[in-house]
Amino acid sequence: MDRSLWAVLAGTFTLRFSTGLTGAMLAFYLANLDQHHRPLDLLLGLGPGVEVGALAFAVIHASFYLSELALSPIFGVLSDRLGHWKVMQFGPFFGAVAVVATWATTNLPMIVGTRLLEGAATAASIPSILGFIAAATALDEGLRGRAVARFEAATLAGLLAGFVAAGPLFQLLGPEAFLLNGAFYGVSLAIYRYGVDPRLDAKPDEHALERRGLDLGRYARILRQSHVWLLAPTWIAINAALGLFTTQTIFQLVQREAPDPRFADQLLMGGFEPIQISIGLAIGGLLFFAGLIYWGNRFKSLRRTTIILYGLGGGALLVVGAVGINHSSGLAPIAIALFGVPAVFGLFVLAGATPAAIGLLADVTEAYPEDRGAIMGLYSVFLGFGQIGGSLIAGFAAERFGLDGIFGASIVLLGIAVVPLISLRRYEHYLAGPARPATVD
Repeated sequence: MDRSLWAVLAGTFTLRFSTGLTGAMLAFYLANLDQHHRPLDLLLGLGPGVEVGALAFAVIHASFYLSELALSPIFGVLSDRLGHWKVMQFGPFFGAVAVVATWATTNLPMIVGTRLLEGAATAASIPSILGFIAAATALDEGLRGRAVARFEAATLAGLLAGFVAAGPLFQLLGPEAFLLNGAFYGVSLAIYRYGVDPRLDAKPDEHALERRGLDLGRYARILRQSHVWLLAPTWIAINAALGLFTTQTIFQLVQREAPDPRFADQLLMGGFEPIQISIGLAIGGLLFFAGLIYWGNRFKSLRRTTIILYGLGGGALLVVGAVGINHSSGLAPIAIALFGVPAVFGLFVLAGATPAAIGLLADVTEAYPEDRGAIMGLYSVFLGFGQIGGSLIAGFAAERFGLDGIFGASIVLLGIAVVPLISLRRYEHYLAGPARPATVD
């Protein structure tokens, strides 16, 4: 891969690091929001924050993905018209403004607004980045496999690194850590602006914006003509299952000094320190990253739907191990360690599912080379639908059943993902569309 591709991947890592850092720190911040009183609150004469429950947290968390889902198609189309390099720079700017605003307030409506703005940051960057990658790898299937696997590795490594760093930074700096995150967003902007050669970007039609504008009707016609919706149900269900295991789980682990009496039999419910969460996430992140490297190198020897199927099975093993650990109170340490075996192996196998799905989506763009950003924007749409659904399901499940509710809902979603995957396997060879680019206008 050339320097610009590596720069795009480095920018992806730093951007997602900032996203993960905010998401995890927000869980710590909201878990004790009533103990904070921020500068904007004082300026506006507002009181300190209020106590935040699981459902309220789920709504706040889902607002990020609602913004990403709604705006990704628009920014994807815009990147095809103005150039992927230009539009990928919008995201870090939006993100920096969002985290500074988060630092300034404990007002819940305002915090929802900052999550919407940070979702816009992802919506602007990811479709343009993936459009750039799809164009740069159009003539080399092996390079595409490596690039999308590394994109997903950079994405997940960045998110996990942000999650891991959140505990020490928030414990050391408190809410001021949000200001530091604004500087991290600035690093992403510098990488995109100075590390990516704009001459290597797919040259947009100079008259397209004037002639068609942001023609979302054309985007709708592309979606009707392509076979991308064969992939949608499985990917949405996978992202929903992953959404159950992100910030809502962290929130349940740290929100109380002592477990809720209703869930006294659940070992993992409440009382964990941010540093402990960060250590656990670091270990899990290394396992997941190793899985990404392994499965990313199997794109030529295995069908992508096969890798996804293995990933779903791995997710089920992960849940089985997590349930065992959650109900291991009073058991010997060796017994608890044995429950960790399926969790570790399952996480490693689960890692292959998302890069395989991105590879399938990149194949679709071959039929629509002038609209790569728009089509790759579906990555964020599917992610948004899944994460919103997963976040809300996790909120209700955790409120009623604690972490057991999250684990049970995960199994249901993984099972749902298998059903459309069977159909996807039968029609996998259609995803790339016709040999020649399709005509839309």
